[in-house]
Amino acid sequence: MLTFGIFLLAMVMVGIWTYQETSSFSEFALGGRRLPAPVAALSAGASDMSGWLFLGLPGAVYASGIGATWIAVGLALGTYLNWRLVAPRLRTYTERAADSVTLSAYLEERFEDGSRMLRLLSATVVVVFFTVYVASGLLAGGVLFEEIFGGGFEVALTTFAVVIVAYTFLGGFRAVSVTHSVQATWMCLAAIALPVIAIGALGGYDAVRDAVAGRSPSLLDMGAKAGFEDGLWTSGRPLGAVAVISLLAWGLGYFGQPHILVRFMSIRGTRDIPRARRIGVAWVVVTLAGASLVGLVGIAALDEPLDNPETIFIALTAQLVNPWIAGLLLVAVLAAIKSTADSQLLVSATTLTEDFYRAFFNRRASEASLLLVGRATVVVVAVVAYAIALSGGAVLDIVAYAWAGFGSAFGPVILLSLYWPRMTRAGAMAGIVTGALTVVLWKQIDPLLGPLRTGIYEMVPGVLAATAAALLFGRFVGRPPLRNWSGPMDIPNDPPAAEVGPGVFQR
Repeated sequence: MLTFGIFLLAMVMVGIWTYQETSSFSEFALGGRRLPAPVAALSAGASDMSGWLFLGLPGAVYASGIGATWIAVGLALGTYLNWRLVAPRLRTYTERAADSVTLSAYLEERFEDGSRMLRLLSATVVVVFFTVYVASGLLAGGVLFEEIFGGGFEVALTTFAVVIVAYTFLGGFRAVSVTHSVQATWMCLAAIALPVIAIGALGGYDAVRDAVAGRSPSLLDMGAKAGFEDGLWTSGRPLGAVAVISLLAWGLGYFGQPHILVRFMSIRGTRDIPRARRIGVAWVVVTLAGASLVGLVGIAALDEPLDNPETIFIALTAQLVNPWIAGLLLVAVLAAIKSTADSQLLVSATTLTEDFYRAFFNRRASEASLLLVGRATVVVVAVVAYAIALSGGAVLDIVAYAWAGFGSAFGPVILLSLYWPRMTRAGAMAGIVTGALTVVLWKQIDPLLGPLRTGIYEMVPGVLAATAAALLFGRFVGRPPLRNWSGPMDIPNDPPAAEVGPGVFQR
C-alpha cells in the first residue's frame, strides 16, 4: 500500500510540476515536438503495452501455453515495421500539413478536403474506439487494485480513474511523456525480474519445463492451444493456420494506433528516429518475452490453479516475494495500465478539442480557450470510459476489439497517405469507413457463413477490406492532391545528409 501510494502521489506531482510549462494547446497536445529519441521510444512502448502486458498476455500463456505467444511475435514485428515505415514520413508530413497536432487534421490537409468530412469521420472513429480503449485501461486498474487490496471493484476503479485524470488534466502531453520513460524502464525490469525469481525458486528452467509438461504437453507446443477449464489443463488442439494468422495479425494494428503514432509526430527530428527505433524494438522484445515467461512459470509455481488466469502476475508475485518487493513489482503492472490509459485519454481529449471544437465551432479560438476545452474534455472522456468499465469484462477481449478497430480504420489509410502520392480523399474516407465497419460487424457476419465460418480475428478482414476500398476509391474516385508530398523534406534541427527512412532524406 505504501509503494502504490507513493507512486500515485508522484504521478499527481508530475502533473502539478508540468502545469506551468503547459501554456498552449500545442504543448498540451504534442509537447511542442521536442521529445528526444530515448523518451519517444520508451513513451511509445509504454503507451502501447497496456494492462494486457502483465494481465492479458501472461493470462493467455497461463491458460493456453506458449502457442499464445504468436501474439508477441506479431507485435514485435509490427513495432519494427512501424518505426521503419511510418515514423520518418509521418514526422515530416504532419509538420508540413499546417503543423497538424492530430491525425484527423493531418488527413484533412494531406487530401485537401475542403468539405471537412474526412476530418469529422476520422475524429469520430478516434473518439469512439479510444473511449472503449480507455475503459479497458480503467478496468485493468480496477482489477489490479481489487485483487491486491480488496475494498470492492467500484472503489478500486474510482481511485485509479481519479489519479489518471488529475495529472493528465494538469500537465497534458508533457506530464504523460515525463512519466512514461521511468515507467517503461520499471516495466522492463519487472518483466525480467519476476520470471527469473520464479525459475530460481523452482530449481531452474529444466524443472519448470518438466512441471509444465506434467500439466499438459500441449502447453509447451508452439503449434497447439491447451484447454483450461475448471482449474484443469487438458490436451490441446492444433492452432491451425487461421489461428496463427489471427495472433500474428495483432502486429498489423500498429500502423493505425493514434496514441503510438502521436509519439512519432512529437519526436524532436528525423535524425532521432533510427536511435529511437533500436531502443523501442529492443524494449518491446524484452518485455514481451518476460511477460510470456511469467505465464509459463506460473503454471509450474502455483499449487492451486487460478479461477482468473489474468491475475497470474499478481498471484505469482504474492507467493514468491516479500510485500516490499511485491509492491515494487506490482507498481510495474500499474505503470503499464496507466501509461496507456493516459495516452489514450489525452489523444481523445485533443481530438475533441482540435477536430470538433476548433474545426466546427470556434475556428478563431484562442490558445487559452483551447487549453481550457482540452482539459475539460479529459474529464468528459474519462467519465464515459468509467461508466463502460463498470460493466466489467475481460481486459484482453476489450483491448483486442479496440486494437482491431484502429488498425483496420487507420492503418491502410496512413500507409497509403505516406507512400501513394495520388491517393484521394475518397480513398481515405472509404478505407476508414470500411475498416471500422468490418471490425464492428465481423462477429455478426462470420457466424452467418455457416460451414465457411473462419473464426479469424477481425483485424484480418478489417485490414484487407479497408485496403481494397482505399485502393479502389483512391484510384477511380476524386482527384489526387495538387500539392506534391513526395521528395526530400527538411525537419528543424536535423544535420545534413542522411537517409532516415525509405525515400525520406534530411538536410
